[in-house]
Amino acid sequence: MRMLVSGRRVKKWQFIIRLFATCFILSLMFFWEPIDNHIVSHMKSYSYRYLINSYDFVNDTLSLKHISAGPRYQYLINHKEKCQAQDVLLLLFVKTAPENYDRRSAIRKTWGNENYARSQLKANIKTLFALGTPNPLEGKELQRKLVLEDQKYNDIIQQEFVDSFYNLTLKLLLQFSWANTYCPHAKFLMTADDDIFIHMPNLIEYLQSLEQIGVQDFWIGRVHRGAPPVRDKSSKYYVSYEMYQWPAYPDYTAGAAYVISGDVAAKVYEASQTLNSSLYIDDVFMGLCANKMGIVPQYHVFFSGEGKTPYHPCIYDKMMTSHGHLQDLQELWKNATDPKVKTISKGFLGQIYCRLIKIVLLCKISYMDTYPCRAAFV
Repeated sequence: MRMLVSGRRVKKWQFIIRLFATCFILSLMFFWEPIDNHIVSHMKSYSYRYLINSYDFVNDTLSLKHISAGPRYQYLINHKEKCQAQDVLLLLFVKTAPENYDRRSAIRKTWGNENYARSQLKANIKTLFALGTPNPLEGKELQRKLVLEDQKYNDIIQQEFVDSFYNLTLKLLLQFSWANTYCPHAKFLMTADDDIFIHMPNLIEYLQSLEQIGVQDFWIGRVHRGAPPVRDKSSKYYVSYEMYQWPAYPDYTAGAAYVISGDVAAKVYEASQTLNSSLYIDDVFMGLCANKMGIVPQYHVFFSGEGKTPYHPCIYDKMMTSHGHLQDLQELWKNATDPKVKTISKGFLGQIYCRLIKIVLLCKISYMDTYPCRAAFV
């Protein structure tokens, strides 16, 4: 009898707490709106994320009434044959701008090199650069150069929309549409910016271990939880209430680099056909699609934030990605993939040494948006 009463009391208190939390959030939304500053917006978003954490009605509201069949934009450059091999471990899409030839060139020589992955890592990866059309001011000359570049490398996928920040969601749809149509058998799909460094040997080893156990519903990266929409009109990330009226986004991974399993790629593509894609922040739109399909992102401590990771062999040993590399990509690739890196943390003394080094480099009082401090203890 006591257990029954105790259980009822617990449920009663849970109901009261939930009711209080709901009223608190509603008060933030409606009564504190005039002072919607940075602190208040985060209070709203975290309260919503950790107390209510329901996005069903968000997805219902953003769902389209009519779904148009087929691609929305015409392919200007395409390679339907790229994924004909049936043993594709990783389909790698690099988001790039038409004018970023030097970045693409560096990636082809380093972490995006298919021949390196095949010969050194025994893995079949397919690297493609996803982009739209040049800005009209740059005209036909840049498009002509893109065509010549593709004729040499055969790795560009281009659709007929203007390549700009406000069309990033269109670039996301390009990737998932292409993957669904031409490479549905890829075990994993990765999307990355063209200023990212990817430690391909570490990533391939990790994905091969996951392939062996047949992992599903897999999505890793740098996870943002309880992130609020930016309401500052001067920010390029500004999102109006008409576009998204709720205080928090569903959990999502930073668009700079993330990996999903093939089954998630198919589910996200399905969801992308049913949601309003006017929200131009592509990683948030990805979060909405995944949330609708019940996919939850996993935080991987060696997926970097906005900052570059510290340069040290003890960091290279487990690193997956690092952000903000424009000039040093080839030098970092050479140092990070040096076989000597793996020997530095061997044995008891090596592990202690690298643990101390990582604590010094990652566990600082001042905030560094690279790897979190807990990465030093992994």
